[in-house]
Amino acid sequence: MKFIKTAIPDVIIVEPDIYKDHRGFFLESYNQKIYKENGINANFVQDNYSKSEKGILRGLHSQNPNSQAKLVRVVKGAVLDVAVDVRKGSPTFGKWVSAELSDDNFRQLFIPQGFLHGFYVLSDTAEFEYKCDNFYSKHDEVSVRWDDPQIGIDWPVKEPILSEKDKNAPLLKDIIDKLPKYRD
Repeated sequence: MKFIKTAIPDVIIVEPDIYKDHRGFFLESYNQKIYKENGINANFVQDNYSKSEKGILRGLHSQNPNSQAKLVRVVKGAVLDVAVDVRKGSPTFGKWVSAELSDDNFRQLFIPQGFLHGFYVLSDTAEFEYKCDNFYSKHDEVSVRWDDPQIGIDWPVKEPILSEKDKNAPLLKDIIDKLPKYRD
């Protein structure tokens, strides 16, 4: 397995070892010991699975308090996955990184607590799976507009298909008081 640091070192791309032969393939999608040795020290308590059609953008979402670290992957299709650091006081506050995740590259993205998360569907459909280290809490939801100019994400779309919640999400500057503090 390869663990690749991104421009925001806390966000890690994971490339699993894939064993292919005439029967198909095998890969280890999670191994707590190996992940911990490589900087992913999360105790995952909830798994989620979603399906989305081409052109759909989901995000940008987080929770505070009760933030969630996420280990995300695509089971079918392809997405552009994005993580935004919104930890007040962090040296990378407001910065974002992205990775293409697909059923061809088998990549995963680890997104620590205190980050917004979103993805855009590049393929006809995408089935998306993610592990969370905290339970979902509607009361703690935090959303930010997908096209917030302060963040400036380079999405491959100008008019994505959005939920009502995402269409009406506030700008980052309007929710500063709802964001977590950076802990070194």
